[in-house]
Parts: sequence; C-alpha cells; structure tokens
Amino acid sequence: MFLAAAGRQIYKSNPSIDSPRPHNAPMAQYTQQFLNSVLSQRGPSALPYAEDMKWHIRQHLLYLTEAYPSLQPKTAVFTHNDGRTVNLLQADGTVPMTFQGVTYNIPVIIWLMESYPRHAPLVFVNPTRDMIIKRPHPFVSPNGVVSVPYLHSWVFPASNLVELARNLSHFFARDPPLYSQRKASNPNLNQSYGSANSSAGSTPARPAIPPRDYPPSPTPPAPYGSGRVMDDPAEVFKKNAINKLVESLNGDIKNMRKSREGEMEGLFATQAVLRKREEDLTKGLKEMQDEKEALEQQLQMVLMNSDVLEGWIRENESKLRGNDVGNIDIDECFEPCDALSKQMMDCTALDLAVEDTIYALDKAVQEGAVPFDQYLRNVRLLAREQFFHRATSSKVRAIQMQAQVASMAARAPPSQYAF
Repeated sequence: MFLAAAGRQIYKSNPSIDSPRPHNAPMAQYTQQFLNSVLSQRGPSALPYAEDMKWHIRQHLLYLTEAYPSLQPKTAVFTHNDGRTVNLLQADGTVPMTFQGVTYNIPVIIWLMESYPRHAPLVFVNPTRDMIIKRPHPFVSPNGVVSVPYLHSWVFPASNLVELARNLSHFFARDPPLYSQRKASNPNLNQSYGSANSSAGSTPARPAIPPRDYPPSPTPPAPYGSGRVMDDPAEVFKKNAINKLVESLNGDIKNMRKSREGEMEGLFATQAVLRKREEDLTKGLKEMQDEKEALEQQLQMVLMNSDVLEGWIRENESKLRGNDVGNIDIDECFEPCDALSKQMMDCTALDLAVEDTIYALDKAVQEGAVPFDQYLRNVRLLAREQFFHRATSSKVRAIQMQAQVASMAARAPPSQYAF
C-alpha cells in the first residue's frame, strides 16, 4: 500500500498500480455487496441515515476502499455521550503515512454519524496495547479524537472520505500521533519493519509506530518485538469495573426509559379521553342553555297571551251578566291583531259560509225543493267563490308564517345562529 499524500506522483505514473489488482476484485465485490445489503434494510434494523443520502454514503465508502484497501466498512454500535446507542457504519483500518522516509500505518476508525454526509464524520485513532497517544498533539486529543482542518471545513457534496484519508496521512506525517511504549534495541529494527510493511501488498502486518524518546530510567523497557508487556492488574481491574458500571447504567437507563415511555403513553391516552369528555360536556351544557333560553321565550309568549285573554274575558264578562246577549255584535267580539289576521278571519268565515250553503242545497235537491239544473248552477258558482276564498287564505297563511319566523329570529340570541 502506497501512501496517498507522499506517494501520489508514483501512484499516478504506474499503470499497473492504477488499475485494480486481480486478487482485490473479490474484496471489492464483497464490499459492494455488504454496503448494498446494510443500506437497503428497512424497519427497526435499518441504519439511521436519510434515504436520499444512502447512495452518496455507498459511493464514498466504495471510493475509500478502492483508494485505501486497508480501510474496510463495517457496522458497529456507537454510544453517544447521553448513553443513547445506535448502529452506524464505520471505516476501520489503517491510514499510511511517511515519517523520515519510512511508511507507517496509523490505526484509525472513521464513524459515519447519522447526519453524514451533510456533516463531517467522527474520526478516532485506535492505538493498540503497545501504543500511546502523543501528548500534546495539535490534531489528536488525549482520548483519540482527531480534528484536522479538513473536518472543520467539511462541505457537502464537495467533501468526501478519500480526501479525508489523504489529509489524515498528510497531517500524521507532519507530527505522528502514536508512539510505541518501548524502545527498540536495534535502531534499524523499526525502519526495516516499516519498509517491509510498505511493500507487503494487500495483507500488511500490524504497523510499527515511530518510537518516542524517553528519559533514562533505572530499568530500561524491553526492546520492541521481544515480547508483550503485561498490563497492570490494578488498571485492568479498574477498566473492567468502569466498563461493567457503564453497561449496568446503560441497562438501567434503557429500562427506566421504557417504563417512563409506557407511563407517558398511558397518561396521554387518559388526557385524550378527558379532553373528549370535556368537549362533550361543553357541547351538552351549551345545548341546555340554548334550550333554557328558548323555553323562557316561549313562557314569555304564553304569559303575554294569557294577559290578553284575561283582559278580553274581563271586558266581555259584564255583558253576559247583564242578560244583554242580544245586543252583542259577534263581529266585535273578536278583534284581529293586524290586517292579515282580519283578512284571514274573513276568508275563513266566507269559506265556511259557502260550505254551509252547499250543504243546504244538497239537502234541498234530495228533497226535491230545488230543480237539479238550478242546483248545478248554484253549486258551480259557490264552488268558484269558495276556491278564491281558500286560495286567499293559503297566501295569507304563508305570509303570516314568514312574518312569524322573522320575528322569532329577531328575538333569538345571536349565538344561537352563529356558525
């Protein structure tokens, strides 16, 4: 694997390197199938990326693995600072760099967050047990977070993972972020190891990190490659305890969140039922108030009519007590309230009078007192007159109904007819 930043001119000038190597074709095909599978999932197991961005994510990872085969995509669980876990894509592997003429491989993890590629990915250096992070480092924090300028100036769709890897290689070459914890007994050991690693091909061994000079100590560390230094049991116990505590807290938080979500759903359902009942009660109360107002108006009308009838009775009661019934004019006993009522009463009286006349003619013709032809002429004239009286009564009744509706609408409160 050639370094993209330092060996870019050599890479372009060599046709055999520019074209895909035959034994890398199955790996590229596997990577493409893997990305097609994980990005096409639906439902709860789907990755939390926007649907319109999944094609861009696929292309970015394919171009990255083509340019840097040591970085391979995979899925893993990422834990946010608030304890929330999510399944995300990552590019895990090594980024080559050239330091003092020798190519080294820096282990990194590139996390594609939920908002990728509109926002920059999250990059970590991933030191092994025999590596430490340089402190201080201008682009790598003590916990391994990488913050090169390319990440801060990330702009979609111009930015991509291939350029990010080249920038990582460039800035790591200027100031290596990782060092081995032991000095090598042979000064040429790391150099020969790194040279062999740079020309090994598609399956490089674990990279050798440039050694860092330490002040002399009474007990010098073992040379690099002579054996693995055992971790401090106290540190191992402490790390295991912290990991166990974090897992326990995460489990408690998940259980608490589930229980609280269930309680909230129940409260929301109760709230919806109470709101429905409140609406029903408000509607029923309004209907009862409207009915009460209508009944009060009808009561006022009944009381007014009762007063009118009582006054008429008092006025005519004295005439009946004086035995002066013969002097009472029937037409003056009933006084219409308006012209339409008087016309209605006249039409009704004439209609009934014609009806009585026709009935009397029927009796007369049955007894032979009236000739039949004269009976027919009189009935025809009376029926015509009765028709006009009834038509006039119908028109007057329609006009009275319209006037009554208009009067009720004027007396009703405005809210009763508001929509």
